Amino acid sequence: MTDQPRGVDADYSLARLTTVRTGGAADFFARADSAERLAELLRWADAEQLEVGVVGSGSNLLVADGGFRGLVLKLEDKLATIERDGDRLMCGGGARLPKAAARAAAFGLSGLEFGVNIPGTVGGAVKMNANAYGGELSRVLEWVEVAGPDGASRRRPDQLGFAYRRSNLGSREVVSRVSFALAPADPAGVKATLAQMRTRRRAAQPSGIKTFGSTFKNPDDARAKGRTAGQLLEAAGCRGLTVGGARFSEKHANFVENTGSASTADVLRLMEEGRRRVRERFGVELEAEVQVLGEVGGG
Repeated sequence: MTDQPRGVDADYSLARLTTVRTGGAADFFARADSAERLAELLRWADAEQLEVGVVGSGSNLLVADGGFRGLVLKLEDKLATIERDGDRLMCGGGARLPKAAARAAAFGLSGLEFGVNIPGTVGGAVKMNANAYGGELSRVLEWVEVAGPDGASRRRPDQLGFAYRRSNLGSREVVSRVSFALAPADPAGVKATLAQMRTRRRAAQPSGIKTFGSTFKNPDDARAKGRTAGQLLEAAGCRGLTVGGARFSEKHANFVENTGSASTADVLRLMEEGRRRVRERFGVELEAEVQVLGEVGGG
């Protein structure tokens, strides 16, 4: 067994690091504040054959009630910076995407406005190929620095295997740094666009409660007839549907809320019931968008 790096906590509760506030503990948890620290932790995980998970904002994450058998990392400090380099925005993988969008606006840089409505980190957005309100990550992404057990490498968007809500990043690969190539613009105009997008999000989606981002991906099945996952769930009678302490939001049926005492099992049972209703009503199979840490049954 190799020496455990400093600052690695054992049996660390993860529920507090997620917005839906469910789930168990990670076998190991550590904060990575620099590229060197991240490399050290990834080498140790590889030597110990530990699975690696990353917690960013925790807004699109569901942790198994039984926890996670491996090492969970949180990127911060030097790995969460946001800096301008000419018409580029350089971000650490742990930087929050809404904050990066706001900082870009203040710098008078346009192209990242859609990020204000994606409540996650830059690294998580790359891993999940996150897009919103007509904006596409790949359009403004210049390169990504990916840390792994054997060191860091720089990849272009066409090397990341982007598909709908996914990339080809491996289980022990972590986005440590990102370069966005943006366009100069009037700061007041970009800020106005951000304000409009925030207003649209507040009007359409639940906030200020224990919830996570979109639960299911929007289907490309022709039988959906162009409807989003939320519209299909609503039409199938899922708005406000409750299983245990988990509920599909009354405001937006594709958002799951923790009413106060939900377990991850409750959330998964609710998701499966939503899937079943949509499948029986429309013949469409919904695919989960939320990421899961740990082993779960069903769902």
